[in-house]
Amino acid sequence: MRLRTLSGNRVPQSPLKLMHRVYKYVLPEVELELAKLRELAERIPDQELRTQAISSMDSKKFHCQGGGVYAAANLEHRHVLIPLIVALQTISDYLDNLCDRSTSLDPDDFRLLHQSMLDAVNPEATLQDYYALRSENDDAGYLHHLVRLCQAQINRLPSYRSVQKHITELVCLYVDLQVYKHIHKDLREEHLLAWWELHREQYPDLQWNEFAAATGSTLGMFMLFLAASEERLSEQDASTIRNIYFPHVCGLHILLDYLIDQEEDLAGGDLNFCNYYANESLLVERIGTIVNRAREDVKQLPASRFHRLIIEGLLALYLSDPKVRHQADVKDVSKKLMKNSPLTRLFFLINSIWIRKQQA
Repeated sequence: MRLRTLSGNRVPQSPLKLMHRVYKYVLPEVELELAKLRELAERIPDQELRTQAISSMDSKKFHCQGGGVYAAANLEHRHVLIPLIVALQTISDYLDNLCDRSTSLDPDDFRLLHQSMLDAVNPEATLQDYYALRSENDDAGYLHHLVRLCQAQINRLPSYRSVQKHITELVCLYVDLQVYKHIHKDLREEHLLAWWELHREQYPDLQWNEFAAATGSTLGMFMLFLAASEERLSEQDASTIRNIYFPHVCGLHILLDYLIDQEEDLAGGDLNFCNYYANESLLVERIGTIVNRAREDVKQLPASRFHRLIIEGLLALYLSDPKVRHQADVKDVSKKLMKNSPLTRLFFLINSIWIRKQQA
């Protein structure tokens, strides 16, 4: 089946054109959106909530910058896509911080917090008291503002109805992961494995930790936002796009994130899905396999070169992270994954290093 969306000359399909748009439009406009949200975060009365809101923007800004790249494929709608992507990613990063360093181990608390993400992608949802099950609760309307911002931008996407079911499904999977990976350490694997049993028949080529990693990615959501910016996107095309991005593109994204965070997660007692491979060789083999499957999947998309650039950019972004240099095992894995790198990935590697220097 040939997709009828995301085609045309406006989608950048060369590294130079893509990075031109990223530097000229995406990075400055993501910065502006984050600056607005930071002003609100700095006025949060509760010290713990304020600390985690600001910290999520300081340490995870590159999540918003990376997500914003999807707006480069449709500059006419970037004023909708960039605020939407930044707001939803900020909810994700803020709540991840709250759960990672939580004063609670209550799964109901984690699920209620993340109901805000489900409400954010449903323009008809009413706001709830997302902090009702925890002692820290006075954020002066910060989380409600993020939810309303997402809803307002979603209402400006011409084909959102066609993608809403699939975005909701991906958010539901994301919420399940956040609940199971943050409960008491002794219960995490048990719940994650039981959850995997509900889905394993759909993804016979994955291991349980790879499925879990894929559910932690927001890239499928952002890709569907981009698709919804097209007029007359069909529900059939929306379904195809969802299946192209999930699980392999999404899984690659989060496995790379976990790869570079191994030392940090060990120190914090956090679960890391890269630790479930028997040895380094298997880790390299499995990530390499997922890279290749992601490349094959995106060939089905119009302007497929753009999505191939996303994949190569992910590899360059994560494998050039300063964290890699300080972890001998991770550095070794990174060298193996970057071996025989195409020129495109080397181009993004240089750009990733340069962007980090500008932000230092």
